[in-house]
Amino acid sequence: MTSTTPKKPEGGADGFTHLSGDGSARMVDVTAKEPTIRSATAEATVLVAPEVLEALTGGTVPKGDVWAVARIAGIQGAKKCAELLPLAHVIGVHGATVDFEVGADRIRIVATTRTADRTGVEMEAMTAATVAGLAMVDMVKGLDRSVELTGVRLLEKTGGRSGTWRREAGEAAGGVAGGVAGRA
Repeated sequence: MTSTTPKKPEGGADGFTHLSGDGSARMVDVTAKEPTIRSATAEATVLVAPEVLEALTGGTVPKGDVWAVARIAGIQGAKKCAELLPLAHVIGVHGATVDFEVGADRIRIVATTRTADRTGVEMEAMTAATVAGLAMVDMVKGLDRSVELTGVRLLEKTGGRSGTWRREAGEAAGGVAGGVAGRA
């Protein structure tokens, strides 16, 4: 059987690893890589009206325990990442946490994922933060249709060939004054 797509072992068209020599999309082959311990942390921000924030912190949202639902949704999202992103690898998500910081007009979601695998968990962390935010929006949208999910981004990654990367402190979006870490 003859392949119509040229194969390159490292990099692809114009040095992009997810493109083959002819420019078509491909999944990078990580078979030969050794598993290493890796982690990633990402954030997302849910902007809310004062009455929504009061309902969230007071536990009076009609749909129930928003914190628990959003946390579980985020963890589940991390584990489903490869099903959502066509070129993401199926990896073992060996640890996932989703925490919340309450601000004056926002909830900051911080998700951390860990693995001992051949590729990183950056997309899993960003998916966890995003899905937790979407769950939160779904649960409070009946109180305020203007609720907004914003600012999804990677904060840090560790492990792998490229080592540790951290977003500069001044780059942090969605800063929360007087936040409550680990809100449940």
